[in-house]
Amino acid sequence: MAVIGNTALTLTDWAKRQDPDSKPARIVEMLSQTNEILTDMLWLEGNLPTGHRTTTRTGLPAGTYRALNAGIPSEKSTTAQVDETCAMLESLGVVDEALAALNGGTAAFRLSENAAFVEGMNQTMASGIFYNNSALNPAQFTGLAPRYSDSTAKNGTNIIKMGGAGSDNTSIWLVVWGEHTVHGIYPKGSNAGLDHNDMGIDLVDDGTGKKFRAFRDHYKWNCGVALRDWRYAVRICNIDVSDLIADSTGASVKLVENMIRAIHRIPNLRLGRAAFYMNRTVREMLDIQAMNKSNVQLSIKEFDGEFITSLRGVPFRTTDALLNTEAAVA
Repeated sequence: MAVIGNTALTLTDWAKRQDPDSKPARIVEMLSQTNEILTDMLWLEGNLPTGHRTTTRTGLPAGTYRALNAGIPSEKSTTAQVDETCAMLESLGVVDEALAALNGGTAAFRLSENAAFVEGMNQTMASGIFYNNSALNPAQFTGLAPRYSDSTAKNGTNIIKMGGAGSDNTSIWLVVWGEHTVHGIYPKGSNAGLDHNDMGIDLVDDGTGKKFRAFRDHYKWNCGVALRDWRYAVRICNIDVSDLIADSTGASVKLVENMIRAIHRIPNLRLGRAAFYMNRTVREMLDIQAMNKSNVQLSIKEFDGEFITSLRGVPFRTTDALLNTEAAVA
């Protein structure tokens, strides 16, 4: 029971999900997160069965000033190709047939469990967009943070460092989603998004070689991130969370200044859909800063009952997947 209890719902689990009237309880989803990056992210089908190949221009013919009676050399442009890989994010749910059928609530019970799987995989995906690293785990795709982790690299100009040096740091990301900038990918010939397959009832091993009838649900999300043009993402890192909350050295003002710098690192904001992504700790502090009328860079507008904070027209988006425990970027 110790083995199966970790991978399948037990009678104790069932009892904890019932109201006093023996109907399925409406579960308070205290583990749910806000990850608006998942609703913003552009998804495109890859041109490879395992991901997407991007061809970029790396060199231009400069031309030569020609003198009379003198020739000019031949030139050509140069290109490079980068292959982005997709990962297979999957999960398998098992619910004992008899357990699901208690009090005739099979459909409601399974629906509640499905909602938990969807939320959990959304959180895994949102975290992976930033922190996945295929160099450390080949089964993963590579997220944004490993690509923007060295200020001496070619894309180091798009890494803006603040003063944090400990382990209580976070980042703000400016991303311009677009077909030729940054977007999500799924393998050629497959479907986008989270796929749920109701596998019906089957015999399931209980871990001891014995079997029981159970509902099985398979969840699959083949996904990756294509950084087509590194100039269209900027990381503001080493944001010391404790300093930001205390604001003892004007950290909020400095943060806004660096966000303006981030905007200027983008060649053309109109090439896609731009947004700043931050966790709710940073969002809270910037909203407070926006209330300061002397700061004309930040604005708060109400749209459809929701208050939207923006900087020079670029909206702020809350992403709980961004940690407050990042190591400082060198």
